[in-house]
Amino acid sequence: MKKTRVLVADDHAVVRAGLTLLVNAQPDMEVVAEAGDGREALEKARSTQPDVVILDLTMPGGSGFDALHEIRRRCPRAAVLVLTMHDDPAYGRTVLAAGALGYVTKKSADRELLSAIRAVREGRHFVDITQAETMIPPPGGHRAPRQLLSEREREVLGWFARGLTHQEIADRLSVSVKTVETYLDRLGHKLGVRRRADLVRYALETGLITAGKLVLLAALFVYISQLLTQ
Repeated sequence: MKKTRVLVADDHAVVRAGLTLLVNAQPDMEVVAEAGDGREALEKARSTQPDVVILDLTMPGGSGFDALHEIRRRCPRAAVLVLTMHDDPAYGRTVLAAGALGYVTKKSADRELLSAIRAVREGRHFVDITQAETMIPPPGGHRAPRQLLSEREREVLGWFARGLTHQEIADRLSVSVKTVETYLDRLGHKLGVRRRADLVRYALETGLITAGKLVLLAALFVYISQLLTQ
């Protein structure tokens, strides 16, 4: 029987060891490589050409979404299964839209992971059972995270995530404060999030904010402040 060849990419060695042990215990699977960051994941994917890549998006070495995109581009026959601590439906939809075939939260990995590997190996989508109803892949094929939003929506979200007030965003874009609030409401509806803090997190995780450490720290401050006021 031909085994499904799996690459495990996670920045925690203990997690990688546990996943490897779990996968290798299956008669129809084997781990062919491990990686501890996004760059290494891409290198190992190119060198081993696995059938399935188990990928944690929050690793060192650049945006996890960049790693996902590059693995999909350079290893088109490899199915990407994202294993993450995030159980936000909006995050899951973004992951599927970016090209992953599967999405499993780490808290459900002991129950879901093996079924997910087998599903994506066959070209089928698989999502964590707790998120299944809210994470249907977008019509018309896969799109990168930035393509989910219009140019003006990305502008509003970018300035908001950097900590600008509604009035400051309005002044920069030459629109009214009401228009800015309408855009933020629309973004929340489109991305399936209820809290403004989750918009900041979306901007961070999808790479819409890439202007260096100071900007990232400011965005994190905004995110925490939003959480404390909601």
